[in-house]
Amino acid sequence: MVGAHVLFLYSLLVAGVQASVLTLQSPRLTISASDATQLRSEPLSLTHKPTPPPTLGSTDVLKLTFQVVDEEGKGVQPHQTFLRFYDPVSGEEGVQPVKVTAGGKAKFDLNMARPPASLPPTTENPLKVSLYIGSFVHDPMQFELFDLVVPPSQPPAQHPDEASFHVRPEIVHTFRPEQKVPPKFISAVFTLFLAAPWVVLLGLWAHIRPQVPHLFSPSILPFIATLGAFEALLVWYWVDLYLGQVLLYGAILSIPTALTGKRALAAVGDWRLGKSSK
Repeated sequence: MVGAHVLFLYSLLVAGVQASVLTLQSPRLTISASDATQLRSEPLSLTHKPTPPPTLGSTDVLKLTFQVVDEEGKGVQPHQTFLRFYDPVSGEEGVQPVKVTAGGKAKFDLNMARPPASLPPTTENPLKVSLYIGSFVHDPMQFELFDLVVPPSQPPAQHPDEASFHVRPEIVHTFRPEQKVPPKFISAVFTLFLAAPWVVLLGLWAHIRPQVPHLFSPSILPFIATLGAFEALLVWYWVDLYLGQVLLYGAILSIPTALTGKRALAAVGDWRLGKSSK
């Protein structure tokens, strides 16, 4: 909003309509301490800046008074009146509107104990204070009033969440080393160790084959097949499956295993009863 006003004033200064000229009457600068003690008071010249430049303490108050008049000395209320505070070193600036009465009288107070938000951040460099007057029926005017020395701005208080908006240290992930695969010879030995029960089972089966029903009989073969399926499931788990998948597939496979096992036991029982009756 303030920027729009400044652009408006600049445009009036560049392309103002030729009309009666406005000027300032009785411009005066007064500096007071916090206890109202007057530290400096002098009229302002529109052609020469005061020397030394006015200096404000952290609790001092600057008062600027003037009257806007036309060529006939009659008070005029402009459409827009602004004070511009500009730091030529940092390029920071601030614009503060000034209230002007219908009779053209204006008064501006700058209290350093409670500076306005429009005052730019300050350093040790003096601020250039300029007055801009814009009117639709008069020529716009600009006056370089004085240089102003003010205390440097205090650093803003740190917000408790400010650290969250700074660059954080890079997160470095530490990965587990790759699993070491045992030598192929060791793997082969343990594979044979796991297969040994089947070798023993088949050997014992071949040894007692005349005394029990045939291995490939319709009553026993399905049970042997489901046992082999369980062994294949464990190998598959070791190669690719997760534990949850093994439990699911094992639960499904246990149903036909139980049924075929019951049938196989019944067949063996019937065979033993037939042998004993003979």
